[in-house]
Amino acid sequence: MDKKGLTEQEIRTRFITPAISRADWTSSQIREEYAITKGRIIARGGTYKRDKAKFADYVLFYKPHIPLAIVEAKDNNHSVSDGMQQALDYAERLLIPFVFTSNGDGFTFHNRMITDGDKEQFLHLDQFPSPDMLWKMYKEKVGLTAEQEAIVEEPYYTEREDRTPRYYQLNAINLSVEAAMRGQNRILLVMATGTGKTYTAFQIIWRLWKAGAKKRILFLADRNALIDQTYSNDFSPFKDKMTIVRNRKVDKSYEIYLALYQGLTGEGDKDIFKQFSPSFFDLVIIDECHRGSARADSAWREVLEYFSSATQIGLTATPKETNEISNIDYFGEPIYTYSLRQGIDDGFLAPYRVIRVVLDKDAEGWRPYEGQTDRYGNIIEDREYGPNDYDRELVLEQRTRIVAKVVSNYLKKHDLRFDKAIFFCVDTEHADRMRQALINENQDLVNQDERYIMRITGDDPIGKKQLENFRDVSSRYPTLVTTSKLLTTGVDAQMVKFIILDSNINSMTEFKQIIGRGTRVREDLGKMFFTIFDFRNATRLFADPDFDGPSEQDEAFTPDADGNISDFDNDPVDVLPDGADENNPSDFTDEPPSGRRVKYYVHDVEVTVLKQRIQYIDKDGKLITESLTDYTRRNVRNQYATLDDFLTAWSSASRKQAILDELAAQGVLIEELQEQIGQEFDPFDLLCHVAFDMPPLTRRERANNVKKRNYFAKYGEQAQAVLNALLDKYADTGVTNLENMDVLKIRPISDFGNPAYIVNRIFKGKKVFEQALRELEEALYAA
Repeated sequence: MDKKGLTEQEIRTRFITPAISRADWTSSQIREEYAITKGRIIARGGTYKRDKAKFADYVLFYKPHIPLAIVEAKDNNHSVSDGMQQALDYAERLLIPFVFTSNGDGFTFHNRMITDGDKEQFLHLDQFPSPDMLWKMYKEKVGLTAEQEAIVEEPYYTEREDRTPRYYQLNAINLSVEAAMRGQNRILLVMATGTGKTYTAFQIIWRLWKAGAKKRILFLADRNALIDQTYSNDFSPFKDKMTIVRNRKVDKSYEIYLALYQGLTGEGDKDIFKQFSPSFFDLVIIDECHRGSARADSAWREVLEYFSSATQIGLTATPKETNEISNIDYFGEPIYTYSLRQGIDDGFLAPYRVIRVVLDKDAEGWRPYEGQTDRYGNIIEDREYGPNDYDRELVLEQRTRIVAKVVSNYLKKHDLRFDKAIFFCVDTEHADRMRQALINENQDLVNQDERYIMRITGDDPIGKKQLENFRDVSSRYPTLVTTSKLLTTGVDAQMVKFIILDSNINSMTEFKQIIGRGTRVREDLGKMFFTIFDFRNATRLFADPDFDGPSEQDEAFTPDADGNISDFDNDPVDVLPDGADENNPSDFTDEPPSGRRVKYYVHDVEVTVLKQRIQYIDKDGKLITESLTDYTRRNVRNQYATLDDFLTAWSSASRKQAILDELAAQGVLIEELQEQIGQEFDPFDLLCHVAFDMPPLTRRERANNVKKRNYFAKYGEQAQAVLNALLDKYADTGVTNLENMDVLKIRPISDFGNPAYIVNRIFKGKKVFEQALRELEEALYAA
């Protein structure tokens, strides 16, 4: 048998898989074409596509939750060790200790665990190690005792076939279980919003609980929504073993407890948690651990210190490191981190684009004339006001209206009016004014259902009652929601497609949490990316090195006794007078809010849009800040230094789409160029125009030029008619359709007959038809 003539799949089937199976690996342990990522989502205009997902040829599992080895296969024209670097990259991502490559002649074995001796060696096909051999090597290297081994081998919850841990969740689960098993009592997991922290926590608890390593578990959070969502969703398999601590009543007959910090502490019942003995819980999970108890001198920290003998696992997307607050001081360095950028790159999180809107009064500022009064007769302090003052110290009412109009007009223009959106405002009163402005811009849909636009803030019980409907993917209403702080965290609203920033955000923690409201992917419901409208230049924080890093310095938002985040910032200039209660603000009727400093309301100053620009993220996950044309010119010229280079590549390509796909992989945004310059232009013309300053022709002009030259006279009458119909289709939709046989199924071309009839009868065979298409493309792009 000549192995050189076999494909990679044939090498795998005939040589590699049998060699692995003979080493006592069962079919359930051998996972071929193992999906690692889903493929990065590329948002283009109103559509999307996915990059190619990453797959390992083989991942070998000792147990369903313990990946032990990875095997990368090549055909026999490669050496045995070809593919090792790719396999090592996958192994590092999956935290797999043993790596193999093969071309069917044998295996190259790479042991990632050893630090001395040969890390790589050749193995004959009959020398592939068994599961027990590799597991023994692993156990000896990490020093597992028999008791620890029993805990490590405890499987995760598998009764939900529709949901198994993704690779990063499995990493976090396994590392946490192993750390707890070794007696590490403070553990920190950092996972981006939308990556399934609560599901990961459930699996950690399940394995430790089922193994008998942890018998009583406390899950702590500071928001009612977090507790309720956890109880009814991810933690539901615990069934009657689980309870929520409510009304400050303690029942010690359960094994899994969910509680608000506020339910265990608080005035009058401050020592409620002390009804449990300090050793009652042996595992405590702290959700959103960057808030509340992160401060060493906080009352909530006392809860953690009281249960100090328990293993404590902190979960957060945004750990905090300030002079007063430190997650790392308390928990230690994260044992695992999975960032927003990683999630987007892997295709598990939705990418975003930014529509940056600059208003004239934001860019230029505004100053009152001498003695000018506001709507309520207050003389406005004479100074220049800017974005940091608007809606906090001075309200330009027309500014709120223009924000509502810009967003509403966009939704109307693109037929996206039932896409869910969150408007983040400066405070609750601003959120109410934004609600009013949106109602006035969308009266038709408000008349159909008044819940179309709602304010959901901590001081609004009517709005808060609609929170569950807003989260519900099957509920149409509410659709457009205004808020201040309430929706920044803890709300799993998976179908949010628009985030509108009209608040001054300087906190990196808050910014990350807000962006996280849009990162959930629901492929089954068409939610693949989201759009950020930025009216306050908050998206400048994307460029901050801390954005995708593990920590930052800023202030915290501390929920009140009911688990609600205050809708007033902690800015020192916004401190309430003695006796005022920020949790019961005024109803904001016709009088300015009482009990706070004067806020000026100016109704007769015009505000206009100065500039609006759409920004996208590039192939490296960074926000593109230069103009789209400059960005395109730079990227195209990185590939093709001169116009001749590009024309040569274009004319020699058998499929023009292959050139466009390669440029797209390098970050060139073809669809966005068409949207900006003109949908009537061929990508070829757009690229020549933008990158090399060539005047563009429309597709219709190119098609007409071909018709004028009577290029297809050599073909029969019916064939000419088909080619002319294809030219018209090109003029309508572009070259991509010409390179796809499915175009023959579309009218008016399908009127000539089915594809087989057109190819075999009208063109006398596939070879003649394909030659005609090549000539058509050459004629279209002739000089």
